[in-house]
Amino acid sequence: MVWYQIFVERFRNGDPGNDPVAITMRDEHMGTIAPDGWCVTPWTQAWERPDNWMLGAGRFQPLLQYRRYGGDLQGVLDKLDYLQELGVTAVYFNPLNDAPSLHKFDARHYHHIDIHFGPDPEGDLAIIASEDPGDPSTWKWTSADRLFLKVVDEMHRRGMKVIVDFSWNHTGTQFWAWQDILKNQGQSPYRDWYNITRFDDPSTPGNEFEYEGWMGVKYMPEFRKTDITTHQQPGRPYEGDIHQGPKRHIFDVTRRWLAPDGDSTKGIDGFRLDVADHIGLKFWRDWRKELRSIKPDAYLVGEIWWEQWPDRLMDPKPYVEGDIFDAVMFYQVYRPARYFFAVTEHPMDARQLKDSLEYHWNRLRPATVGAMMNVSSSHDTPRLLTDFFNPNRYKYQANAHENPAYRTGKPDAKARARLKLYLMHLFTIPGAPQVWNGEEMGMWGADDPHCRKPLIWPDLQFEPEQRYAAPGDPVRSRYDKVKFDNRHFAYYQQLIAIRKQHPVLSNGPVEFVVAEGKVLGYKRFNQEEELWVFFNLEEKAFDYQLPEGNYIDLLSGKRQKSKLRLMPENGVILKRLL
Repeated sequence: MVWYQIFVERFRNGDPGNDPVAITMRDEHMGTIAPDGWCVTPWTQAWERPDNWMLGAGRFQPLLQYRRYGGDLQGVLDKLDYLQELGVTAVYFNPLNDAPSLHKFDARHYHHIDIHFGPDPEGDLAIIASEDPGDPSTWKWTSADRLFLKVVDEMHRRGMKVIVDFSWNHTGTQFWAWQDILKNQGQSPYRDWYNITRFDDPSTPGNEFEYEGWMGVKYMPEFRKTDITTHQQPGRPYEGDIHQGPKRHIFDVTRRWLAPDGDSTKGIDGFRLDVADHIGLKFWRDWRKELRSIKPDAYLVGEIWWEQWPDRLMDPKPYVEGDIFDAVMFYQVYRPARYFFAVTEHPMDARQLKDSLEYHWNRLRPATVGAMMNVSSSHDTPRLLTDFFNPNRYKYQANAHENPAYRTGKPDAKARARLKLYLMHLFTIPGAPQVWNGEEMGMWGADDPHCRKPLIWPDLQFEPEQRYAAPGDPVRSRYDKVKFDNRHFAYYQQLIAIRKQHPVLSNGPVEFVVAEGKVLGYKRFNQEEELWVFFNLEEKAFDYQLPEGNYIDLLSGKRQKSKLRLMPENGVILKRLL
């Protein structure tokens, strides 16, 4: 499995006629109102250039959350040949559910695709208004829903699996049940769905309404948790459930997308679950049973990330024992690899990387290790080129407004060379490699929201991007050309092809053969095949005596004898010709 993660709003604008409008972003209850003169940002506009509507409206960084570029499902449909050419076999969509925000984790409706991802936003609003959202028997298919199902069908026809991101932990303040609570307060039939601490008193002029938002974020009210029998703390698993009202709704939504109109062959193939540690294990066990009763082979991957920010990552083991998820987003194996392959303030040698990888792999079942989604970058992290261009601690102050020394311009040749070595590692270790959309294009960007720039398709001409150099850089400011990197794309293509052509990389054990200083080597093997992978990050050449025989370099196609000489800052993937 080779994953490709799509953030639809920034993927491709295939239909300008459905572009977002200010009114559908509006939330008067939260005071979220687009600035005067707001309009969709041109796709090719330089990222750091403020839109006209930004001028005088506030600071640039917060205003980025108002930007929309018009990416939609037609854009995805138009680029399926591109994905097939790249070689990906599975697609993970960031949230598609109808929502006012850029990121869509603040759902208005779980059971509908965002109205601006489909061809007829106004018509879809009318369809949605004709339903009782609390009664699945009244649910209809909007034009956006149908277009998404067409995308799923086309991806299946090309041999690709499809999973979709949902947050069952919280909704947005525009969510249909929350809107009923705002209107009817304590008389609402949904009053117990959320953690509401106080309803409004209509006899007073003020508004006493109080509730708990996820992590204190008020525009994302959190569902009520029940049956909690162990200590509840973000970053640690706990025993508990979700209130039966939203739980039943989540089950209904799950069935809708897994088996549209009762046909599981037309539905999605699984889910990625946001902030999974904030929900109790009882809910996850019950939900898995429900999901597997609908689609026995559905794939579940949870976001299990920080136990204590920014130092300690979570132990995924309690979530992948066979009763909850099939995998997690395995950031745990990226962080030590970055410290080995990149030049950082926290360098790691080969022995430390080997020990770290074996620690993470050995506490899981082998089948689980093979199913893990090996995530290096995502909508929540810096892009890989930028991450390799900066020496900071992993994801800590990974932007220029928190860290003035953080470099946000086009990464240099050294960062690119080191990243290429890491990518060799990513595609040759156990687990399923994941590609955040645009990485294969050579995009760069700091942490969220700068990792969410619109994709730099080769048929578009982009404005140069102004570069703000870090203190000590020889040039204080200049412009970087922004364009699709054909060589970078071809390298991803090559690594993906190697991964797919050699099943041993998916199912063979890994054995480390050297881990000394900054030299790392391992082999992947089974009865049919034997691959040897080496990296030399030392300042001198590395010599190694392979078992007698003939070898072929899978990247260059050159034949290789058993005596290996690897030059500094180089890597190799060798197949032994048995």
